[in-house]
Amino acid sequence: MQAINTQGIILSRTDFGEADRILNFLTPDQGKVAGIAKGVRKSKSKLAGSIELFSVSDLSFIKGKSDIHTIISARLVTHYDNIVKELERTNVAYEAIRLVNKATEDNPEPAYFNMLRLAFAALDDLSQDPKITEQWLKMQLIKLAGHSPNLKTDCSGEKLSEGKNYKFDFDDMCFDEDKSRQGRFNANHIKFLRLSLAAAKPEILHKVQNAKEISGDLSPLIQSILQNFIRV
Repeated sequence: MQAINTQGIILSRTDFGEADRILNFLTPDQGKVAGIAKGVRKSKSKLAGSIELFSVSDLSFIKGKSDIHTIISARLVTHYDNIVKELERTNVAYEAIRLVNKATEDNPEPAYFNMLRLAFAALDDLSQDPKITEQWLKMQLIKLAGHSPNLKTDCSGEKLSEGKNYKFDFDDMCFDEDKSRQGRFNANHIKFLRLSLAAAKPEILHKVQNAKEISGDLSPLIQSILQNFIRV
């Protein structure tokens, strides 16, 4: 039977039997794949060290009769080892894996793989704030799922502008002017959201002045959008 060659990022792993491990990994061209790595927990296994969390690996697997295939070879391409050097960074990486796993079906488009790889690369950079990287990933998930908020006009169709305070309407997925000026969001928040959707990689957000503060203000809103529309 012909082997399939691809790259993979582990989304979950479960010990099986005495020395095997079942891995669920995200690929750029084969969707989400479940595969058994036989004997991987043995110290002399050829697969040991080649399939790690927070990594990108070259993988070869053979399709099985069930939904679980057999991984026959693996080579570590990139291991983002700085992620585990800080607890917050590690927690964000685990959350990224969880979110991507929950938000994707069996055959997600390649953009999900690239998004997670870019998030790992940013988390591996100890100079980058992990929470800003997390926000970028969440906004990318919202965009890929087709639930981007309206960031051009308010709920009445008027162009969003400087000098106004806004509240967010989840029913219409848009900002509404709060004439009492008690609204939590202003033009800086909206610009940051636009950039979060448009940025090709999370590092771009770190260049924004007061990025950490703005990101913190937006965090509850972004989390609510995820929970309401993507169910993660």
